[in-house]
Order: sequence, then structure tokens, then C-alpha cells
Amino acid sequence: MNTPTQSGERTAHLNTAGTGRMPDAVHAVLARATALEDRYGPAALRGSPPGAPHRRVHARLADLLGVPAGRTVLTTGAAQAFEAFARTTVLRPSDRIWTTPHEGVAHLHALHALRERTRCRLEVVPLRPDGDLDLDWMRTHLDEDVALVSVVHLSAACGTVNPVEEIGRLLAPHRAQYTLDASHSVGLLPVDARRIGCRLLTADGWRFLRGPQDIGFAYLAPHPHDDPPGAPAPQLVPAPAPAAAAVVALGTALAHHARAARSPQPDLLPLLRAAVQHTPGMELLAAGGRQAGVLAFRHAEIPAAAIRRGLARRGVVLAKTVAHEHPLHPAGRVAAPALRASLHHDNTPHDIDRLRRALAEVLLEERHAAAVPARAAAGPTAAPAAVPAAVPARPAAGPAAGPAVGPAPVPAGPGPQPFPYRTARPARRRGHLTLHRTN
Repeated sequence: MNTPTQSGERTAHLNTAGTGRMPDAVHAVLARATALEDRYGPAALRGSPPGAPHRRVHARLADLLGVPAGRTVLTTGAAQAFEAFARTTVLRPSDRIWTTPHEGVAHLHALHALRERTRCRLEVVPLRPDGDLDLDWMRTHLDEDVALVSVVHLSAACGTVNPVEEIGRLLAPHRAQYTLDASHSVGLLPVDARRIGCRLLTADGWRFLRGPQDIGFAYLAPHPHDDPPGAPAPQLVPAPAPAAAAVVALGTALAHHARAARSPQPDLLPLLRAAVQHTPGMELLAAGGRQAGVLAFRHAEIPAAAIRRGLARRGVVLAKTVAHEHPLHPAGRVAAPALRASLHHDNTPHDIDRLRRALAEVLLEERHAAAVPARAAAGPTAAPAAVPAAVPARPAAGPAAGPAVGPAPVPAGPGPQPFPYRTARPARRRGHLTLHRTN
């Protein structure tokens, strides 16, 4: 559950897409299991009979993903599972890999390494003007040279939900292996791996499932040519295995999620979108025709880091996204970072109202901080300068350089000049006490 702040209100945790807040029961199990593992070693957590905690986790994962038991693999995270799969993938120089602009940087590293090792081609499926994947482009360019297609179920950049089942039906008659990153959809959206038709599904346990850190899982579907009927799940070597305590805690998190999923939950995303849209100066990032759980936005004048710090001081936690996390996405090509709020079933309309009020307070505070130096620069006899409007950024030198983040030059002219926006605060002097030991 969300923890109370110093003022008595609980923290409005709007960053489940980054790190979910573990329920109290999961936190308690993780603490006990870690203490046992630290004192007696991993053998103390294997259960009786041996391996019982792992079998329970795999059974719950099979129910969660709608897959047969015995086809899931535990790893330290989705990125590690995908990297292990890519290392063992054999491609020809004439083969092609498809990825999408929603791909995260960790998966892109694995794909680039695969391209360098096999000398194949890496292509990016374009987006339509509305932000959705261009399925018509995929139909037109799909042939037997496409050997691997990597898709993200829910984009962490702006919350776009991709048509993964339609992509699976499109790829089914062809030789392409279909891999799906479900790190931000498992626990938030229904996920049926068999209906999706993917060869590999990877996910993290610490996001919307709200399990411990450093544990994830993967599902490997039987390959019609490589796996005989009834064959056990292949191992993702050299994917690192998670700690035994994390496995036990993930089992509790999966059980907690299964109980919570039985109750209908309200969709708070429209309420969140309205709160951001009604805040002056806020710009929503385009997220296609279908969006779930995640909303990205930025302010025209005030940096995302300043807004995030101001919200944190008021007990509202969200994330700041930067370009290198999703370098192929249109939102990542803009140098200015954005803010990302993500919702879970644990959130309430009160959390959205707190965000709305906190945003208004932070923006007022930051505008006041920018206006004070402007009045000082205008001189003691001049009239106070108004709060400056958005200052356009000056493009960097060179044809390939992106837009530079920074104030434009102050125009010359009579009267007080507008002062460029800045968030610097006066330095505070702090005293230091040094203790010397005498013999």
C-alpha cells in the first residue's frame, strides 16, 4: 500500500510503470525469506518437498499468462531473458529483424548485438500519424526474410497499447519468430500468450505485479520444428536466475494480484488525462488510438525535473523520462525530458486530485522563482516585470543537431527585459561540525 507522508496523507504513488509499491504481505514475506536465506542459505527456502516455491510460482504464472504449465522460466528481469534469447538466435546475413519505435534501450542493445554478430538487417516498423503501428506497412513488406519481430505490448514511453494479437495473426503463416515485451502490461492488462501467438514473452515482476526487484520471467512457446510434443521448456542460457527470496516473494505477489483482479476496478486514466489537460501549459504526448495505465506529458516552460521535485515534496511520486530510454520513439527525439504518470488498481480518484492540486502549486512556485530575478534585473525604479511566457529554444549548430534546450537571447529594447526561465535557487550555507580525537 502507499505509505503516509509526514503530513499524515499517504503518498500518491503514480510510478508503478517504473517500480510498483509492494503490498504489505509481499514486503513481509520478502523480509522473512531474505533473513532465512542470509542465515541458512538458499536451501532453507526450497520448501518441502524441494522446489515447491518454484513450482507454485510457475503454476501461478501459467494461470496469469494462459499458457501450459512448465513453459515459463524465471530470470532476473525481462531484459536479461530477451538478451539470453537473442544470444542463442541463429540468423543469416540476408535475414531481417523488425522492431518498433516503442522498444526500450535494453532490448535495443540486445538487437544491435544480434545484428553485429549475424550481419543481418535491423528495420524499424514506422508509426502512423496517429501514433499507432503501421500494420499496412508490415503487410506490404513482410516476406520470408523477416526472421525476428520484436514488439512491445504497452509502450513505457506514453502508454500506447499495440495490437499484439493482430500482429500474431499476421506473422503466423511466416517463419518470423515473434517476441513480445510485456513488462508494462502484465498485471495491468489481460495477457493471453497463446492467443497472442508469440514465440517468446518476457516481463518484469516489480512493476504492475508489485513484486520484488530483480526478478522477471519468460514464456517460451513450443516451436513446431524445434520442439517435439511434450518436450520440457528450453532454458534461456545464460540468463541469470533470481534469488530464492525473490522467488518466494513473487509467489505472494502473484497470489495478491489474482485476488485483486477478481474485483472490478475503475479506469482512472480519463480522470488523470483531464487533470493534466486542464493544467495551463501542459502538453500530452500522443499515444495512439488505445492507451492504458500510462500518461506522458511535459510543460512548455518549466523543466520536468523541477516539476518532479516539487511534486515529490508534496507527496506525489511520478517518473521523468529522457530521450535515451526510448531513442526510436518520437517523444524521445525531443531533447526536453517529459513526465510520466502511471496508474495501478491501488490508486484512487483522491490521488488524481492531489496531483492536480500539487501541479498547480508547483507551477505557481516555479513561475514566482523565475519572476523574482526578472524584477531584480529591471532595477529599483522600473515597474515589476510580468512572468515571462514560453521562451523558444535556439536550435544547435549543425544540420544534424536536435533542438537545444535553453533560453533564447533576450531582445534589446527600452524598458525592462524579460528574464529567461531558470530554476536555480540561492545556495544555502550549512554549518559543519568536525570532531577531533585526542590521545
